[in-house]
Amino acid sequence: MKPCLMRAAAIALIFLAVVAGAPAALADELDDALLALQERWAQAMYATTDSDARREALARLTDEADELAARHPRRAEPMIWEGIVLSTFAAERGGFPALRLAKQARERLEAALRIDPNALGGSAHTSLGALYLRVPGPPFGFGDPDRAEEHLLAALQLNPTGIDANFFYAEHLFEMRDHAGAVRHLERVLAAPPRPGRKLADEGRRREAEALMRRVRAAMSEH
Repeated sequence: MKPCLMRAAAIALIFLAVVAGAPAALADELDDALLALQERWAQAMYATTDSDARREALARLTDEADELAARHPRRAEPMIWEGIVLSTFAAERGGFPALRLAKQARERLEAALRIDPNALGGSAHTSLGALYLRVPGPPFGFGDPDRAEEHLLAALQLNPTGIDANFFYAEHLFEMRDHAGAVRHLERVLAAPPRPGRKLADEGRRREAEALMRRVRAAMSEH
């Protein structure tokens, strides 16, 4: 082979190697960024006792999550986490700013569903269910127990042992006065296997499940 052709072939091979490696590199970057975002969110939610510090941390995370989703517009996972961060920030803010944040969270989660409803074990369905469960209903908000149940059941179909889907469905059943059903799903939360890299979040969710279980048991004892 002539030297010029050899050089051209070598350049082509290098180019192909770079192109072939790009998706893997982007996937690794996204996985690392999502893990870091999840850890900081859990730290803010479950290990930050000062409410002002928690709001400040969540405000920073909303910007980080938005930038991450913008870098990966065809992936559902960063959109899901942007929705999660926005919805929890909304709960911390309260008032009319909270409703604006909750609507933004709903938009991100619905966009994630359109891309991949199975992403993160159906977490878009879980988070939408939680939003419809906890946001006030009309005329001030968009809360809707029927839509909450629809999304939470979809999440449970995708991930029957999911700690978050079972927790929020138990909360929904408690609101509907189905105390026995709430107990069943809370027991699944407490028995759920640990998620890799989610130790702090899992511990926090289990504490919430134990507190809700006490409320359910108290309500059952009154009847």
